[in-house]
Amino acid sequence: MGAALSIRGDMPAEELRRLARLERDGRVACRLMALANALDGMSRDRAAKQAGMDRQTLRDWVIRFNATGVEGLGDRPRSGRPSFLGEGQMAGMHPVKAALKLR
Repeated sequence: MGAALSIRGDMPAEELRRLARLERDGRVACRLMALANALDGMSRDRAAKQAGMDRQTLRDWVIRFNATGVEGLGDRPRSGRPSFLGEGQMAGMHPVKAALKLR
């Protein structure tokens, strides 16, 4: 096994935890916490498991964090067919969907 990939040190672990508390996207918050734990010396395997990912996934996030900072921890747009409904139409579907679930 090779040496652990180093995490950029321009942002201390406490700052990453603070950003995680303020983050609205839960997935990004978990990634921030995993990075903070690894920076504090927790094993990568344990830091990844606490964040609900495996060690290899944490390594991938370290690479993106090192390259682009916190902005790189968000999900990238996914490919696929775009929705044929507009945002307003989608919002109007929520009551219909809720009513169907009650039956």
